[in-house]
Amino acid sequence: MLRYSRQTISKKDIEGVTSVLRSDFLTQGPKVPEFEKKIIKYTSARYCAAVNSASSALYIACKALKLKNNDIIWTVTNSFVASANCILLSGHKIDFVDIDNETWNISLDKLEKKLVKTKRNKKLPKAVIIVHLAGLPVDPKKIKLLSKKYKFKIIEDASHSIGSEYYGEKVGSCKWSDMCVFSFHPVKIITTGEGGCVMTNNKIYYERMKLIRNNGITNETKNFKNKKIGPWYYEQQDIGFNFRMNDMQAALGISQLKRINLFVRLRNKIADIYKKELKELPLNFQRIDKYYLSSYHLFIIKIKNKIIYKSFFEYLRKNKIFTNLHYLPIHLHPFYQNLGYKKNDFPNSENYSSRALSIPIYPNLKYKDQFKVINLIKNFFKKNN
Repeated sequence: MLRYSRQTISKKDIEGVTSVLRSDFLTQGPKVPEFEKKIIKYTSARYCAAVNSASSALYIACKALKLKNNDIIWTVTNSFVASANCILLSGHKIDFVDIDNETWNISLDKLEKKLVKTKRNKKLPKAVIIVHLAGLPVDPKKIKLLSKKYKFKIIEDASHSIGSEYYGEKVGSCKWSDMCVFSFHPVKIITTGEGGCVMTNNKIYYERMKLIRNNGITNETKNFKNKKIGPWYYEQQDIGFNFRMNDMQAALGISQLKRINLFVRLRNKIADIYKKELKELPLNFQRIDKYYLSSYHLFIIKIKNKIIYKSFFEYLRKNKIFTNLHYLPIHLHPFYQNLGYKKNDFPNSENYSSRALSIPIYPNLKYKDQFKVINLIKNFFKKNN
């Protein structure tokens, strides 16, 4: 079975984890801050808060903003549900913006029109969570201009996009955003098993996120509200959860990060082969402009004739190509339909989801296996002209 993505683990990765198992620390030890420092160096951001998943990272990012309960946060409907759930879980109201038909990211034109309309109704969002689908960043300069004009904060959901670049900057630098979230799930660019982090250049946000990930507790003397009474003293200053990353995860991340540039190069090489070999077929690829480098967490193809989508999907699965859809529109899940969203609310996302599927891409995908996928796709369209 060839999966759409999978982890790439080396002997050095295994050695890094086993060294932690032989150490005095398994959970809270020196490896987590070491991992955070290395991501900071890689992205050029000032702060990094590592946590146990990107879902947790999105939540603490929303909470760090300290918005009021009735404040609204927008996101895109073409994403994994965590991009939206974090808004509701942090106590805020949610709304969605449709996608662009060529990049499959948030449509900045639709976003701007919605901002104009909601300004008249005095229902502007306090924050917008943008999603860099498949590794392709959203235009950071344009959304930054909109955020200044309409006074909203920007959280980048870059779960797919560590290693990506825009205008020569690494995604995660937070040059054009307030916070940026990475995922280290096994199918992502680098992995810590499970795990994620939030990057920011704002110290206040960073300090809040550290509290929330640690049950609201601090043991840092400089941050105490009350007088320290002894070396055993610590304070709970807020309500939070145990969202901490552990040292085993961090050790794997440290090892993986050493090969991130290689991983991104190999993924781009595989993507270039797909585009070259499949360009004559009735398919669309994600449009990537010259100012961007995609990490290619996913390689998505969009079928022009949606009538054959199901048969194509089943054909690949039958031939042991584990393709998948990324994603079902969030607003059409039963939970969000119960909030009042319905079919045709976001037509571009719905059209995309009826035609898109992800085919295998990962650094150790063998050449012969990639051409097995290519030939199966060509044969399908040859028979289904």
